[in-house]
Amino acid sequence: MQRFYQLKGHDTSLTTGTDEHGLKIQQAAQKNHTTPIELCDRVSERFKRLCDCANVQYTTFMRTTEPRHVAAVQRLWQELEAAGYIYKGKHEGWYAVSDEAFYPDNQVHDVQDEESGQWIKVAKESGKAVEWTVEENYKFRLSAFEQPLLEWIRANPRAIMPAARRNEVVAWIEAGLGDLSISRLRSRLSWGIEVPNDAQHTVYVWLDALTNYITARGYPRADGDDRSLLNGAVHVVGKDILRFHAVYWPAFLLAAKMQLPAQILAHAHWTMGKQKMSKSLGNVVDPFEMLDTFGVDPVRYFLMRDGGLTDDGDFSVEGIKLRYKKDLASQLGNLLNRATGAALNPQAHVPPQPATVDPRDRAIHDCLAALPGKFDALFEEREFNKAIVAVVDAVAEANKHFTDNAPWTLKEDQERLDAVLYYALESCRLAGILLQPVMPTKMGELLTRLGVPADHRSLLHTQLTHPLRPLGPASGVLFPKL
Repeated sequence: MQRFYQLKGHDTSLTTGTDEHGLKIQQAAQKNHTTPIELCDRVSERFKRLCDCANVQYTTFMRTTEPRHVAAVQRLWQELEAAGYIYKGKHEGWYAVSDEAFYPDNQVHDVQDEESGQWIKVAKESGKAVEWTVEENYKFRLSAFEQPLLEWIRANPRAIMPAARRNEVVAWIEAGLGDLSISRLRSRLSWGIEVPNDAQHTVYVWLDALTNYITARGYPRADGDDRSLLNGAVHVVGKDILRFHAVYWPAFLLAAKMQLPAQILAHAHWTMGKQKMSKSLGNVVDPFEMLDTFGVDPVRYFLMRDGGLTDDGDFSVEGIKLRYKKDLASQLGNLLNRATGAALNPQAHVPPQPATVDPRDRAIHDCLAALPGKFDALFEEREFNKAIVAVVDAVAEANKHFTDNAPWTLKEDQERLDAVLYYALESCRLAGILLQPVMPTKMGELLTRLGVPADHRSLLHTQLTHPLRPLGPASGVLFPKL
């Protein structure tokens, strides 16, 4: 998404990182005979290395153990407390360590454990085991925000996407919001940020983690102008943590009189063999291995092409191979090779656009003319895979046009040959520009091969009005055989 908006000429930033506090981390460190910070250092570095290897163009890689974030969390706590939305009280309920969350009675049920055969209580939403917990802690007046949250969602129908997730959030709110426990006793949870002015309590991990979005934007600012830090922001989150992002976080922001994000986009998960990935089942994937085997951009393409927002995507090595061969090598790579080859294009140039549209070119001409607008609209609607399919379909249409017009038979008709080459190479150019957010490196190579200047690769440069230009240097097969 960041690269898409850069394609449209916007100034952008991207924050990612690691949430490093909480009971889950504390217990994992104890189990592995290490300290929490040593465990976090290792895990965070691995995630950061993965982002770098996958060419994720982040502006900020945020770690919630950073001193600037600790200061931000404590400042937000003080603002919420000063506004009267935090109070101290007794809390009891079902707590899931894995989710770092309390659940009311109507959100847990009994299931039989597959390994032990014993009946246990789990959270309906996540399937994680819960335990009954009673303790004194600080609470946030979440109940005060039922109507403000519903009003926000109804006034901004694109605030939570896709629509199925928005409906889930509305249902949660309409079922009633109880006040939220936002601290744990430090005697139970020491690995976390201390509550301001109360050394006996640790800040609730989700209040801590969610604050990273404004920490990355400079909160708290020296001039005190913090209200619009999230102006235009889009939070991209997994569907399993939607409640925290679409209910708790907006409520915290409303309480602090801060602007809400423009959108919360919840994506589905990846399965393998139609089952949830699990180490115990052995159906897990090493992302570094996939990137090394298939290349960074082909893996990025597969994940964006076959991943889902509403429905889970099913991962398979065969799926990557199929997309690589069918979409990338056989369609885009093949069209580029045929239209730039010396046999048909000995002048090594991109012919100018024909003065008039030949009836034989009408279908491909109209297809290419409509493609940028269609791609833009689908991306704005977060229909990423449909946007990609639109480009691939256009390239397939261009391949068909190329074959139907048999340019190898047109050597005595240079004008017609130029028209056929123009539409083939123009199809490659448009695909190269539009697919830059998905495959930035490969599409950069393609556009360089087509002689497209670096400052002519934005969405503004997708009209069919380009004059004669020489091809750029060849750098080998764009998508070589696996």
